[in-house]
Amino acid sequence: MTQADHIPPDPSPLLSAGSIAVVGANERSGSYADTILRNLTESGFEGRIWGVNPSRKRVHGHDCLPSVLALPEPVDLVAVAVPAMHVPKVIEQSVDRGCGGAVVVSAGFGEVATGRAFEEQLVQTAMDGNFPICGPNGNGIVSVADGASVWGDSLPRLTPGPVAMISQSGNVAVNAIGSRRGIDFHTVVSVGNQSVCDTASWLEAVARLEGVRSIALFQETDGDGARLADAFASCADAGVRVAVLKVGSSAAGERAAAAHTGAIAGDQRVFRALVEEAGGAWARDPHELLELARVLAATSARPRTDRGGPSGPAILTCSGGDSGIAADLAEELGITLPRLSAHTVSRLEELLPDEATADNPLDYTSLLWTETERLSAIVEAVGSDPAIDQLLLFHDHPRGLRPEHEVEWADLRRALASGAIDSGTGAILASTLPDLIDETAMSELDALGIPVVGGIPAALSGLAACRRPPADPDRLRSIADLAAAARQGLGRSESGWLTEAKAKSLLFEQGVPTPPGGTATDFDSCVAIAEQLDWPLALKLSGPDIQHKSDIGAIRLDLDNALDLEQACADLLSLPQANGALLLVESMAADGIEMIVSARADAVVPALVIGFGGIWTEVLQDAAVIPLPADRESIVRAVQGLRGFALLNGFRGSPSVDLASLAALAEGVGRLLVEKGLALLELNPVIVNPAGAVATDALARWD
Repeated sequence: MTQADHIPPDPSPLLSAGSIAVVGANERSGSYADTILRNLTESGFEGRIWGVNPSRKRVHGHDCLPSVLALPEPVDLVAVAVPAMHVPKVIEQSVDRGCGGAVVVSAGFGEVATGRAFEEQLVQTAMDGNFPICGPNGNGIVSVADGASVWGDSLPRLTPGPVAMISQSGNVAVNAIGSRRGIDFHTVVSVGNQSVCDTASWLEAVARLEGVRSIALFQETDGDGARLADAFASCADAGVRVAVLKVGSSAAGERAAAAHTGAIAGDQRVFRALVEEAGGAWARDPHELLELARVLAATSARPRTDRGGPSGPAILTCSGGDSGIAADLAEELGITLPRLSAHTVSRLEELLPDEATADNPLDYTSLLWTETERLSAIVEAVGSDPAIDQLLLFHDHPRGLRPEHEVEWADLRRALASGAIDSGTGAILASTLPDLIDETAMSELDALGIPVVGGIPAALSGLAACRRPPADPDRLRSIADLAAAARQGLGRSESGWLTEAKAKSLLFEQGVPTPPGGTATDFDSCVAIAEQLDWPLALKLSGPDIQHKSDIGAIRLDLDNALDLEQACADLLSLPQANGALLLVESMAADGIEMIVSARADAVVPALVIGFGGIWTEVLQDAAVIPLPADRESIVRAVQGLRGFALLNGFRGSPSVDLASLAALAEGVGRLLVEKGLALLELNPVIVNPAGAVATDALARWD
């Protein structure tokens, strides 16, 4: 049995344990069990603790019993730190005793060949008993607020806060806890092999915890897309924002690579599209992941919503270089920096030195370094501008300053914060380099509702993340429902590639426009079809083993008469791939812009891909990915976000294409994918022009 065979049990009992039994309890320094017991004591856990070890009576001052079955009462959580071969029996006894769940820090399970049988036994027992398990092969759970920290590694003293973390990597979680970045964690879960409770289970459970405002998610595998979308919906319901760092790839990417879709919208892009639908932030490394989570947890730093017209953030620094770098990164992220109003410019000209220019971004220069009242007034003036809804303040605090300079740096920092608070506009304070942050400053400003971020890139990413609108939980649940339906469709008996003719017949049934035509076996039957069509014509080989016709010369275009058609038939029928294939005769589509419209069901969730296509698809890489279902309005928005959208919208006097027809075609492709249980449906190219859109080529696969 695998985890995917059943809905995993709810791991919530493991996040609020009032009693704990540590199996394998001992006092051997450095052992997992000894470390767990010490962490529970040092983190202030006030519940009842038992040790389980047949060779001990007492461990670290706690009663020690010979087995889980000997516990005087069921415990909420069983911490398991014994060799892998003994773990399945411990889980069986824990289920029989009626315990709430287990944290298994032991390794040697599915991650190694010799442990796979142990993991299968563990999963079978847990699923049958509706028994939640964290792990195996993970570090465990840190519950900062209640001290229930069943953690198999050294644990520093932590201050409870609003940020939670769920990580498939134990080391990433350990480093996050140990880093000197001033993040106050609420809960940290190292899921390990997530054999029983998957990421989706933990996301739902952690989002329900009181006091959690953001979750940092480190993911190595895609997981169950339907359950993940549902979990993101639960986060949206609870107002919990999510930052995600995803690494690795899946086998689905290898299957999709046989088509252009896999090259331009692989698994990672589909996963990212799901995260963006969830209102989440996409991180590039662990540093950015944690900084994003910090910013997302600071609700007071989010853009103000009381501005009447268009608004955006302002960037303030004492360095022209820093402001230029920040402005460039803002543009890359699609962040618009509004111009300041005439009134604000006039006020700033009274406050700024002659060497400074009142603009956004604003370099107030280092000449005002000690003039804290003027600095506060400058920040307040910018934050009060009717076009400014958020502030990004840069301030570096090097280590090893002399005492008098420490005071100067702190005073300047407080002046910047004071101006932001007086303006009523949410603010983020950031250093230019990640290590130029003072820990005292982080705590001080965090108490004022101003998060402190290390480094310009992370700061701009955080700014963009908290400007993203919150997710629509209903939309996420519709994605989850369709993902579950698609997974069932992928289990149908049909398999392999469809011929282009078969794929186009499915498109015709769905109402997706394709060129008129038909299939033939020889020149005479081609002529019979041609007599029903208008010249010029296209002729192709159509077979289940023919995916990319241009690569093998299996297509002839712009055939103007019967002689052209006869020569084209002879050419194509001479190809090795002609054995068992049909000839597909079609009218040529009118000139237009070539697009790719495709849908795939074998990624984390089914997704629609739309972008510039033809033979340049993989070169241009200009495509949008939309989790299905996708309606016409969302498709139009996606197309408008393409880098080359101007080509579709009357570039240099050319007529605009019919976006509505393109969106209708794309909507039909997404619907057809799921209704027919296809794994892939790729139309490349789709010719779009002012008169409409038509799919001139089609590639489809059942599994």
